[in-house]
Amino acid sequence: MAMAMSCLVPAIPGAEANPDAKRLYDDLLSNYNRLIRPVGNNSDRLTVKMGLRLSQLIDVNLKNQIMTTNVWVEQEWNDYKLKWNPDDYGGVDTLHVPSEHIWLPDIVLYNNADGNYEVTIMTKAILHHTGKVVWKPPAIYKSFCEIDVEYFPFDEQTCFMKFGSWTYDGYTVDLRHLQQSEDSNDIDLGIDLTDYYISVEWDIIKVPAVRNEKFYICCEEPYPDIMFYITLRRKTLFYTVNLIIPCVGISFLSVLVFYLPSDSGEKVSLSISILLSLTVFFLLLAEIIPPTSLTVPLLGKYLLFTMVLVTFSVVVTIAVLNVNFRSPVTHRMAKWVRVVFIQVLPKFLLIERPKKDDPTEGDDDGKPSDGILTDVFHLPAEMEKYMPYGAKRYSADYDVPSVPTTRFDAAPIAVVATMGPCFDEPHPALPLPGADDDLFSPASPGCGHDDVSPTFEKPMIREIEKTVEDARFIAQHAKNKDKFESVEEDWKYVAMVLDRIFLWLFTLACVLGTALIILQAPSLYDTTKPIDIKYSKIAKKKMMLMNMGPEED
Repeated sequence: MAMAMSCLVPAIPGAEANPDAKRLYDDLLSNYNRLIRPVGNNSDRLTVKMGLRLSQLIDVNLKNQIMTTNVWVEQEWNDYKLKWNPDDYGGVDTLHVPSEHIWLPDIVLYNNADGNYEVTIMTKAILHHTGKVVWKPPAIYKSFCEIDVEYFPFDEQTCFMKFGSWTYDGYTVDLRHLQQSEDSNDIDLGIDLTDYYISVEWDIIKVPAVRNEKFYICCEEPYPDIMFYITLRRKTLFYTVNLIIPCVGISFLSVLVFYLPSDSGEKVSLSISILLSLTVFFLLLAEIIPPTSLTVPLLGKYLLFTMVLVTFSVVVTIAVLNVNFRSPVTHRMAKWVRVVFIQVLPKFLLIERPKKDDPTEGDDDGKPSDGILTDVFHLPAEMEKYMPYGAKRYSADYDVPSVPTTRFDAAPIAVVATMGPCFDEPHPALPLPGADDDLFSPASPGCGHDDVSPTFEKPMIREIEKTVEDARFIAQHAKNKDKFESVEEDWKYVAMVLDRIFLWLFTLACVLGTALIILQAPSLYDTTKPIDIKYSKIAKKKMMLMNMGPEED
């Protein structure tokens, strides 16, 4: 098989090496010294023109402040030793030779951060018959880029790549840009973006270049360099979805703490959970941005603001819970608290307290309403004269009723009515305490001792007295309990009003804080269109294919 192929190769037209090109190569490089600067006179200045063609923006490492790029380093210069007449070599006007065989300028990346300072892939150089040498090796550079995290993730970064000769000064090798004019050192479009692959994270806004000459203390010769600037604007969709929206959502969760009922017992737990979730976002942010102390990133400011807000909500929630669980035993509600938080503020906060429908509650004038227990104390007007003042008196708030002075003070209506016609007429005044018990039932018109027996009357009256006293105690206890619960409900209502006040205050703080912090990023108002889509042929071709796709369908 190998012998057959060797026999077929000479038969293919053009398979033989170009003898003119071989002869030209031998003539040019037979006595060529690649270590000597290619000038006719040692005092002559050699002009080297260079440019960059950006192929890909591989990465912008925020934490390590390193920009990784894939570029073609375009270099041109004239070598007087590499001139020839094309007519003498069969019309060959260009020749591709290994770059290791000719002189090369020692141009390096000054702000290199990691890797090699110079080109490592030695591609072939193109020699023109005029002596012009063109060399465009590819290289992957990792350059230092100072990251400004003030408006992260709505930030713009300006990175630069500084190229210059490592050993030659400006009098021996004059470094200039390919597109540079004679009267200016500034180039607006300093980097070629023709073959640039669009980045999914960054937009390229501008790529100027500037030629500088620097003088060092050691030497009087200038040292020229070219700085290629790349202004990048971050595409914020990724960080908006994964950082901004969750942070805003968590911050507004702190508002809902005040909408949660105090009796649920989960208000403080919710606040602590939100605080812990914000801590996770802080740790995530610390992993992304560089550990700089010069400025606080925009997202860090927002997280810090939210954390302060949540911490304050925990403090306020504890205070509201303290008010919610107050009782008449521990606190007495001041009059101004009742007026402000129960009568005035609820109207402005759109809070309407349900009216009490409990029939056992008293009216607004303090008189007890009709009820089962209150009937025990309510006597008709015709029997009021038989009740002493102590029995007719209502006890003060939360006081146990006093025991009647005599057994006659608590005589119920029902028993009096059962004593027959003795009480048909107006009854005379009852005797004073300490009088003889027989005076209790004197003879009266229409009434005799045969109708009511004193022996039967005394035990019955005592039982009735005890029963009425117990009923009075139960009724008063129920009344005290109702008033106790009413005061507790007032404290709960005050706590609810406080919750509603802080709900509106924290909502306003969250909205204003979010707007003032997030919307201060300048890139949100920057309408500058990226130039990478404008100049990249690859991007134009991709957009053309995308536009043609739906039409073909």
